[in-house]
Amino acid sequence: MNSCFLYSLFPYEEKKTEEKISTSSAVVRPARSSDLKKVAEVLTLCFHPPQVLFSWLYPLLKLGVYEDLRARLRSASPHYQCFVACHQVITSTSTKEQEEIIGTVEISLRSEWPGTPPTAYISNLAVSSHCRRQGIARKLLLKCEQIALEWGFKELYLHVLEDNHVAKQLYLSSGYQLHRIDFNLNSWLFGSPRRLCLIKKLTHTEVETTATLKT
Repeated sequence: MNSCFLYSLFPYEEKKTEEKISTSSAVVRPARSSDLKKVAEVLTLCFHPPQVLFSWLYPLLKLGVYEDLRARLRSASPHYQCFVACHQVITSTSTKEQEEIIGTVEISLRSEWPGTPPTAYISNLAVSSHCRRQGIARKLLLKCEQIALEWGFKELYLHVLEDNHVAKQLYLSSGYQLHRIDFNLNSWLFGSPRRLCLIKKLTHTEVETTATLKT
């Protein structure tokens, strides 16, 4: 596929310093098909930040993220949700506020082992680098906890790499606890970071109280 086409479809754009964040708080809402390009941008920059030597791979990675996300959104599964966090910005080219997607998360069902009952599972939690440490990730986590309870689940699972100290601190401070350590061949042979499976026990009272405090 022509790389020029990929760059025109998914241009890599650094955050412009002239954009001003609105004082209004971020809002979490379900993702729409029209959000796909922006959500793919957030996910790719978070999990596959472009490097100078491999910048030519960035549009290919982003296209893959885009297609995977589009397939999940189109699945229309009753137990799948993708949410985005948005806020308003004012750019140098316009005096009107425009919506910017600054974070995303997905929740679905996953079985721990083949043949076991499915559990509520969080994946692809990502927040734009210029909007971190502002409570956006916690808002997205809280929304997933509310959805898990609506689905009838009292536990919520997620994975985090053991060397991702910032993410681990976020989850532990949000009430998640270590459930198990997933070992793999790369960890044994090459010393790559292990995946930690975390769990949170959910209660309606705690989730509702937290939601009230954040509004």
